[in-house]
Amino acid sequence: MSDDTRPVDGEAGQIPDSEEFGQWLGTVRGPTDVVVEERRPVPLWQHVMVGTQLYDLFVDEAQERVNPELVRLARQSAQLARSPDRRPARGGRRPQVRDSHLTPRRSEVVERLRRSGLLPAIVFVFSRAGCDAAVEQALLSGARLTDSTQAAAVDRIVADRCRLITPADRAVLGFDQWQATLRRGFAAHHAGLLPIFKQTVEELVSQGLVKVVYATETLALGINMPARSVVLERLVKWNGEQHAEVTAGEYTQLSGRAGRRGIDVEGHGVVAWHPGLDPVALGGLASTRTYPLRSSFRPSYNMAVNLVHQRGREKSRRLLESSFAQFLIDRSTVGMAARRRGLTEAIEGYAEAMTCSRGDFSEYAALRRALKDVENAAARGRRAHAAASAQAAVGSWRVGDVLDVPAGRARGLVVVLSAATGDPDAVSPLVLTESRQVRRLAPSDLRHTPRRVATIRVPRGFDRKAAGARRALVASMRAAVRAEEPAAAPRGAQSVTDADREDAESLRSLVRAHPCHGCPDREEHARWAERRWQAERDLARLEEGMGRRRGSIATDFDRVCAVLDTMGYLDDDTVTPAGTRLRGLFGELDLLAAQCLRLGVWEGLHAPDLAACAAALTFQARGAEPGPTAHHPAGAVRGVLEDMVGIWEDLHGVESEHGLDYLRPPDLGFCAGVQRWAAGHTLQAVLAEQDMTPGDFVRSVRQVLDLLDQLAKVAGSGSVRDTARGAMTALNRGVVAYDTLG
Repeated sequence: MSDDTRPVDGEAGQIPDSEEFGQWLGTVRGPTDVVVEERRPVPLWQHVMVGTQLYDLFVDEAQERVNPELVRLARQSAQLARSPDRRPARGGRRPQVRDSHLTPRRSEVVERLRRSGLLPAIVFVFSRAGCDAAVEQALLSGARLTDSTQAAAVDRIVADRCRLITPADRAVLGFDQWQATLRRGFAAHHAGLLPIFKQTVEELVSQGLVKVVYATETLALGINMPARSVVLERLVKWNGEQHAEVTAGEYTQLSGRAGRRGIDVEGHGVVAWHPGLDPVALGGLASTRTYPLRSSFRPSYNMAVNLVHQRGREKSRRLLESSFAQFLIDRSTVGMAARRRGLTEAIEGYAEAMTCSRGDFSEYAALRRALKDVENAAARGRRAHAAASAQAAVGSWRVGDVLDVPAGRARGLVVVLSAATGDPDAVSPLVLTESRQVRRLAPSDLRHTPRRVATIRVPRGFDRKAAGARRALVASMRAAVRAEEPAAAPRGAQSVTDADREDAESLRSLVRAHPCHGCPDREEHARWAERRWQAERDLARLEEGMGRRRGSIATDFDRVCAVLDTMGYLDDDTVTPAGTRLRGLFGELDLLAAQCLRLGVWEGLHAPDLAACAAALTFQARGAEPGPTAHHPAGAVRGVLEDMVGIWEDLHGVESEHGLDYLRPPDLGFCAGVQRWAAGHTLQAVLAEQDMTPGDFVRSVRQVLDLLDQLAKVAGSGSVRDTARGAMTALNRGVVAYDTLG
């Protein structure tokens, strides 16, 4: 193995499936010896926290025998969950084990770690909202893990790192609350945070000033953040499509963050008890040492023109045939066939289990699923409309208005201390919350329209820094709300079309009228139907993957070259002038960007408009849903974006003719936001329109900057080059430039 090979963190320096990787190296480099070291330089001990108690997961030093006390607790918990009536029979005793008692609160976890000397700790939550909620809970609870000297050190580092953030941006970013949490020794770390915030957290942790970090799994890779212990709140996470159990490789990578060489003598992995936890299965996760190593490699259009330019088509093809990806394809086809047989048998079993004597349950399940899809789509529409209504309502609020905020960190009753003007670029209202905190409403607080429930008088010269004044005003607010006794009203604006209602009501009627709806075992059958549907979806994906694997990496390369030949980017082994331009464009939509340049659709655009076009090629909404479409870019650029979609449709047609599906459609969800940012609008205005976190916004703008830089380099001497450079200057400001300037 080469000297520059680095071990995977948490896996004792062992590459997953190292033997298989060594076999591939042997085929391309000659005889290769695989050396495996399973001894971890810093011992890692596994625990489960039940209530306020910390149990060892294993009872032997080899970490093979699971603690029988945990097995007993899991068995009792499962029996209690299955009991239809938790009340004891006459003369009986109430069960002593309840999940509500077994599952530790976050404050209990932190306190136990502190008393056991296991701080600093990383707590993996698997949710951005969960991370933010955790640090907010810590702040509201009054917990403190630092002394006054450490808090002062935190202030100095934060002041230095964040000195360029303007007061207006600080209000939008929730800076004061973020700093207050850091001073207490807590922090969140996830992709939704501003990059400078994440970097500051990492520095504070490395200096031992932040003791507990609530993080998503992104922290498990690529960041050297010392932690004595790692806590997993759950062993289930959202993978973008469904809630899936943590794999053995993921568990090892996460828990492997605990115990850093040269800092700790040992590390500790802790799993918090939660309903459904199986200690035996957890023991299997913790003791697994080898994991499958997969390759995501495939030849792109940019790669193809560069390979042909450097080596020619035939030599490039032979090179790809010796890749690790091709090696895995050749070895995995047999395993995929076995997996297909297993799924087919499972589907047949689920179909038998969901059989209903009253009718075709698969038909009934399809109706329920269609109804759920319609209701979810309507809910997304309501949320989008509610956010727009909330923004419109800001300008109508006056000092003394008492609002019921239905969502966000300011959720609950607040009283307005200073009103906004209604200008979308104005600073949001300053409010006093029920918990006597003075803060500005953030975009997340305005996702649903706050309802005005009363109006009170704010004393002239109200001192918001005085605890007594805040307490008195909160008391007045609560008294006014009780006196008003407002009629109940739905929170958030409603935006459901008549067609949506008709579709939902029609499906609801069909569901209720179906014979299976009256079956006493309906929900049991529905669970089997859901499993069958998931298995059928997995089978479809597997068969699609097998279809791709029946070919080869070299075959895909041939198809890519055929598309480039058809479009005039290659002429056999010659790279055309258009292909030379494509060589300098790197990205998921490289060919679409090259074709737009080639056809001149971006000529004559202003800098903000070109930025909007670049965003359509770089942005991709999180999850499976498309990006926001409620806000459209202004001006003539709309027509240019339509032209870009038309060019993509033409390219997609050529791809289909050659058996490829590489180019996703342009995502227009960020075009308006980046256009407004390049035009000089404030951070608050852009975030409110896009409904994005600051971290997502900065990352998305930087992706646009990267593409604009590429365009400026390959566009030649035309207007696009100068416009791209101007757009880069316009975009690289404020929160986007903090990291480079700080």
